[in-house]
Amino acid sequence: MLLVPGYGGDTAALGTLAARIAATGREARVLALPGDGTGDLSAQVRVLDAAVDEALAAGAPSVDVVGYSAGGVVAGLWVAREDGAARARRVVTLGSPLNGTQLAAAGAVGAPDACPVACRQIAPGSAELAELAGARVGGLLPWLSVWTADDETVTPPESARLPGAEDVAVQDVCPGAVVTHGQLPSDPVVAGLVLGWTAPGPPAAGTDCATLRAAGGG
Repeated sequence: MLLVPGYGGDTAALGTLAARIAATGREARVLALPGDGTGDLSAQVRVLDAAVDEALAAGAPSVDVVGYSAGGVVAGLWVAREDGAARARRVVTLGSPLNGTQLAAAGAVGAPDACPVACRQIAPGSAELAELAGARVGGLLPWLSVWTADDETVTPPESARLPGAEDVAVQDVCPGAVVTHGQLPSDPVVAGLVLGWTAPGPPAAGTDCATLRAAGGG
């Protein structure tokens, strides 16, 4: 399984989730994004594409892709541009601004020097997000979009919804749960959702909070 970090490229943020995946016997590789992960998303798409090629060439029977935050946009662009539906088995996105985040839009206007290329590309109305919408990537292969109502980075949180995908808010399965954007990759319920969606057999998003928490190591 290939895990794509979010804006800034922090691989450590996905360490807990990668460990939980590895504990099930599956390989989990967190990708290192070029530069500091704030440059052109197209360069990040190329890194993902090369990793998929490498995994398939090494004999992997299939590839699942998990994208956290802006990494989910990278996953979507890869599906749209690189025939990803024919090369990946399933996609999971975690708190991804698939319709843009107002936080980036505000940064692009109010503090342009602090909003580099990737920041502008995840602002609502960007060419990259229009490309995602036009390609209808959520309906091209089994896709699970997990998000949290407490997201303070992807604003509004519902921006993670994607037509054609299975959309699940953490609070849909665990009412009253408080999970911030930064806590998504390490949350046991989120890990349970990821493991369920990428398990052998038909993709399934669980709905029982206690079962998901236990499956995710909580």
